[in-house]
Amino acid sequence: MLSYQHGYHAGNLADVHKHALLAWVLNYLALKDKPLSYIETHAGRGLYRLDTEAARKTGEAAAGIGRLEQGLDPTHPYRRAIDMARAAHGIASYPGSPLIAAHLLRHSDRMVLAELHPQEHAALAAVLGSRATIHRRDGLEMALAVCPPMPRRGVLMVDPSYEVKTDYETLPRFLTAIRRKWNVGVLILWYPILTGAPHAPMIDRLRADHPDVALFESRFAPIRPGHRMTGSGLAVVNPPFGMADEAAMVEGLIRQIVA
Repeated sequence: MLSYQHGYHAGNLADVHKHALLAWVLNYLALKDKPLSYIETHAGRGLYRLDTEAARKTGEAAAGIGRLEQGLDPTHPYRRAIDMARAAHGIASYPGSPLIAAHLLRHSDRMVLAELHPQEHAALAAVLGSRATIHRRDGLEMALAVCPPMPRRGVLMVDPSYEVKTDYETLPRFLTAIRRKWNVGVLILWYPILTGAPHAPMIDRLRADHPDVALFESRFAPIRPGHRMTGSGLAVVNPPFGMADEAAMVEGLIRQIVA
């Protein structure tokens, strides 16, 4: 399905949670003088504006990054990526995960992205240009085709919209297949925490297949009446040392802004 438009939700609490932790992971891995591969399966357009009618309509960015900025250390890699995006594209800009990666990785690092939606793909290509290899194809198929990547150190980000309900069944099998091919990669799967907990069987499957998987979750109240999202989760295979402490810090910041 191609109906999902992240522009309505960019900068919300789920973005804050996953982007802060992704930025930390990329920055941590880039501290070593060895090249990285960054692969993303559902890249989106890479750059969003928070002053659009779509963003103002939901109010999600105002309740997310709009409030978190006050407590975020200016040296945090997430904040640095936001500041770089604003310097390049304007104060109302918000970077999606591909642009966060582009700002934090080195030119020696490789970026391979997939985005199936034609307009989102075109926007992503316009933002990143030659900085990344960008495929307009199914992201899971792309990742399976390019793994194991060269360089072998690196990160896979899987961030679907979950509009396709079978994602909850497909993604555990996908991660298992990727891990067989790329056992040293940091594999990150984002999932929404919704009323009714449709993610729960997926998490059970991930834990059965990967007993060492780390789960980092943040809970918050729905942004408006009828909204089903009550939290954000990351399932991480091969998490870097210190990620649990960083996740606790990010969760603490989110708790402060939703209190």
